[in-house]
Amino acid sequence: MRRLLLAVLLFSVTPITSGFAADRYQVEGYVLDNGLQLILKPGTEPGHVAIRLVVGVGFDDFSCADQETPHLLEHLMFSGLDARGEGGLEERMQALGGEWNAFTGNTDTTFVIEVPARNQRKALDLLLAALTQTRIDQQAMDTAKAIVTREDGGHSSHLQTWLDHQAFGHEASDQLATELGLKCGGRPSVDHLTLAQVNAVRSQWYAPNNMSLIVVGQLDRLLPAYLERAWGDLKAIDPVDHPDSTLVQRKAEQRRDLIQGWLGDSVRLHWYFIEPVLDDVPDAAYDLVQRYLDWTLYQDLRLAHGLAYGPNAQRDAFGDSGVLSLNADLDRNDIGEAERILATRLAQLKRDGMDEATFKRLKQAAVDHQAWAIQGDSGLADYYWGALGDYEDGHFANPADALRKVTLEEANEALKGVLGVTPYVRIEKPLLGYDELNQVLMVAAAVLVGLMIGGLLLARRRSRA
Repeated sequence: MRRLLLAVLLFSVTPITSGFAADRYQVEGYVLDNGLQLILKPGTEPGHVAIRLVVGVGFDDFSCADQETPHLLEHLMFSGLDARGEGGLEERMQALGGEWNAFTGNTDTTFVIEVPARNQRKALDLLLAALTQTRIDQQAMDTAKAIVTREDGGHSSHLQTWLDHQAFGHEASDQLATELGLKCGGRPSVDHLTLAQVNAVRSQWYAPNNMSLIVVGQLDRLLPAYLERAWGDLKAIDPVDHPDSTLVQRKAEQRRDLIQGWLGDSVRLHWYFIEPVLDDVPDAAYDLVQRYLDWTLYQDLRLAHGLAYGPNAQRDAFGDSGVLSLNADLDRNDIGEAERILATRLAQLKRDGMDEATFKRLKQAAVDHQAWAIQGDSGLADYYWGALGDYEDGHFANPADALRKVTLEEANEALKGVLGVTPYVRIEKPLLGYDELNQVLMVAAAVLVGLMIGGLLLARRRSRA
């Protein structure tokens, strides 16, 4: 009750609300008695509210065979509340002037709503009804299965399965993650999933003590009291431990060509470095390493040699492992030269480290970027969604603070740690280039001419005989 009174006071005093809204990393966050985590933030856009409901269940909580279960349930939650079904549910959201969607990721399932501020409580009522009153039957299950199957590319034929095993048409990062055993291979299937499995996920994971509700925008003064009354009635469950991953890590080929399409001279070069875990090196140091290498690629491959228009460095995650990639779109004939330039530059950086003046400039640019990296109330709600792991006691970690603290020595240690790992090289290219096609056509033409001449000579001999 004390937390509720504080929240009501917050939304009742205009000067406090205005100053409170200016600090994007400070929120009114508290947990209801049933375990539901609330994150409320007055926004800067009048007349609008962004809502994110994050449920702590995703693909990583299931085996490869069953990994589509939470995705299937996500679609089923829009099946409808009455005989009007999915269409009737959508009509009710349209009547509120809002839009909604949902997304299933590796670690969570998130429901996303944009709605006029005047209808924020009605939209939350509708979301609550979808969570608690949606009726899931076999007909709804079959419809959701068809939708998920189409989203995943349709049913796999024997030919498609074979092409998947050859990594034909797969993006380089997906192919490498699968080869390393950090991602499920092949196309997922929902055909074998049952109502019992889906209902088990709903009962075990869709509970308030496994949810975070984020509301950003022109908040209703009665919102805290409403949430305490309506959402506070949800029943908590005994927590379910997230299962250990069933994926088995494997070795991957150091270098591999991946076929993307049938004909063309454009290729995409990727060098992937698995980021080492180093004591006393903050994660922000790797962000600055990425920025430094991004600038280096631009200087070398575009400005100095004109081999690539938009080369870039990028950070991603493969399971629990951080990955830094160097990427460039090239002409097929320029792969060798580009790799020689990269190898020379990276050897120099490994030996000498970063240029101090360049590091300071790029570091300041990274800090300044944070001032405009998050745009609008929807962007802020999405940021909170993605940064829940950095949230504590009403505050999200400020990325600018972490970047400011990184020293040149820490960045160089991170850089040399990355470059001390042999990269995985992946080259995405069409099956044939135009020069190769010309060669194939010339050989085919020569063979055809040879066969025609041979046929004429054979026919002439037979006529003489």
